[in-house]
Amino acid sequence: MLLRLLLFLFFSAALQNTCLSQEGGGKADPPKKDQSIKSKRKQHKADKKKWKEDRRNKRAEEKKIRDHHKRIQTKEVRKRMKKSKGKAIRNNTHQREPFFQRLFQKKRGKGSKQPKEKTSKVQQY
Repeated sequence: MLLRLLLFLFFSAALQNTCLSQEGGGKADPPKKDQSIKSKRKQHKADKKKWKEDRRNKRAEEKKIRDHHKRIQTKEVRKRMKKSKGKAIRNNTHQREPFFQRLFQKKRGKGSKQPKEKTSKVQQY
């Protein structure tokens, strides 16, 4: 019992030393309002207008880059780009190819009629 009392006093003394009070004490001063509501609205409106203008300029610049990239390609490449863009859009929206396209395209995978060439790791002489 005496040992418990001594341990309790020792730990309570140790904890009191670690709890330091904060400087300044009391409540902090409330923040001062340096802008009125109207000026905040004007500032927000100006920021929004600037953001829209920046976004418009950025999009126009990206469009110029895309158009230039398309313009420097050959006719065949442009056709291939258009076709692959359509495929990408269809894949991203999880749509299947149209029925007749699926019907007449080359089979691949398990349904293929042509046997796959088996390459062995052992060299044949």
